[in-house]
Amino acid sequence: MSRTDAATTRVDPVADARYGRGMTNWVALLRGVNVNGITIRSADLAELFRSLGHADVRTVLASGNVVFTTADPVDPAVLRSSIEQALRDRFGYDAWIVLVRHDSLADLVAGFPFASTADRHDYVVFASEPAALDDLLAGLDLDPAIEQVARGDGVVYWSCPKGSSTSTTFAKRAGAARFKRTTTARNTNTLRKLL
Repeated sequence: MSRTDAATTRVDPVADARYGRGMTNWVALLRGVNVNGITIRSADLAELFRSLGHADVRTVLASGNVVFTTADPVDPAVLRSSIEQALRDRFGYDAWIVLVRHDSLADLVAGFPFASTADRHDYVVFASEPAALDDLLAGLDLDPAIEQVARGDGVVYWSCPKGSSTSTTFAKRAGAARFKRTTTARNTNTLRKLL
């Protein structure tokens, strides 16, 4: 079972103390928000999550990042589907999200395997379906002097020069239509704001 989109039965005393026993804190990463004519105000996005019965809702930046708490038990696939449908109904666009357990996010960011430098962007690519990550990496022929890619636990790590995050070989692969429903990327700086 991967860390993303997966509920576990372990007891996390830190999470219990912060969110309450029987609660799980999640991060919803929306794909394609506030680009290509799809504009959603953060306040409206937060209100939608609250209307679905979620607590401790906060949005981070304007790129579709929502931290929220659910009562357990919750089936991650059902949760994801209900949020996607609510986004479609409320905002009228073809909504796709990736859910990540909040308690796994710090480890994913800390696991970034490449040296961070001022002239590079560091990204983590998340997937709602783990097989999409295999497809994303299949047959890639990258120039390591330009970009670096590595598989992580339920994610793909990617480092590229600033200004090239839409033009590299991996960027073009990740931007392909076939990945629209299953993957989304976030800069590690954004992810740190979600912690």
